[in-house]
Amino acid sequence: MSSKEKPTLGGTRIKTRKRNIAAPLDPAAFSDAVVQIYLDNAGDLELIAKSIESSDLNFNRYGDTFFEVVFRGVRTQPGTIKLDEGERHPYSILDSEPKREVILPSVIYIQKLLRRRPFLIKNLENVMQRFLQSLELFEEDERKKLAIFTALAFSQKLSGLPPENVFHPLLKDNLVAKGLVLSFITDFFKDYLVDNCLDDLISILKRAKMEENLLDFFPSAKRTPEAVSEHFTKEGLVQLVQYNEKKIFEVRLKEMKTAITTQMTGEADVAEVIETVKQHVKDAIFPDIEVVRILWDIMMDAVQWSGKNQQQNANSALRQVWITCTMAAVSSLNSTADMLCNIVMLLDYVMLIGVLF
Repeated sequence: MSSKEKPTLGGTRIKTRKRNIAAPLDPAAFSDAVVQIYLDNAGDLELIAKSIESSDLNFNRYGDTFFEVVFRGVRTQPGTIKLDEGERHPYSILDSEPKREVILPSVIYIQKLLRRRPFLIKNLENVMQRFLQSLELFEEDERKKLAIFTALAFSQKLSGLPPENVFHPLLKDNLVAKGLVLSFITDFFKDYLVDNCLDDLISILKRAKMEENLLDFFPSAKRTPEAVSEHFTKEGLVQLVQYNEKKIFEVRLKEMKTAITTQMTGEADVAEVIETVKQHVKDAIFPDIEVVRILWDIMMDAVQWSGKNQQQNANSALRQVWITCTMAAVSSLNSTADMLCNIVMLLDYVMLIGVLF
């Protein structure tokens, strides 16, 4: 045996390792196959579901294509919503009527499919994101159908559909500026609240991190709390308006308390504090009763309760109450009657402190 030859075992055959050769993608053939199932069953979703279940279609590779066929009746060109060539069926979601009762069976059909193939939720998310990012390319009634489907999808709690990934693509500047986002989200709110309560809607908005950002749905020229209230009241969403106004009120009240506390801690002049109160009351239209409550809380927090005896504590508290009475009287903007009510309320606190000490 030559020294360069490798030793071998006699009578054995060396097998060549087979490489895994992936089949080329063929979304057109997959699309045609799904379309044919729809046509063969005349759009009957129960029969379609059974046919799909017994088929050998490769959903792992063509999940996006499947939902394109569900929504549009045929696959779309890569990365767009433009319809591609090939067979098409007339039973798609966007070919149906823009009515809840018409679109609901498609949502239930998808829900059943996702239970068998939960990995497809990511493909549904992909297709919905692409469609919502391209709202301007759809007709008005098609946008309404998408809004109805989205509302029903969350209402039926499609497994794993994340609100943040569905709604954030909407916030493209050009879509917001054209008012398309506001129209879509209004339809979504109205259809979702048909079967669900406001708390459920707020929960979705919280998960999408949009609970306090309703203004983001409005074009820049209409991005004011008054415009939000006017629009949603006109659309019959009074509960949402009340909730939003309450949130704004709480935020502004907190801002006023922080501003006054900062001034009091820094021992600012009483006149400066009064001016701050007046400005906040004017900007936020706070009821005087809330102003009095905030002032009282701030003043009592400022009292040094570490005196050597009760008399010192009482004197300190009464001094703060006197300052509070002065500020409340001066900062009352509505009428003399309101001013007197504020002073009487604070004097009640003075009497209470006198009893305590």
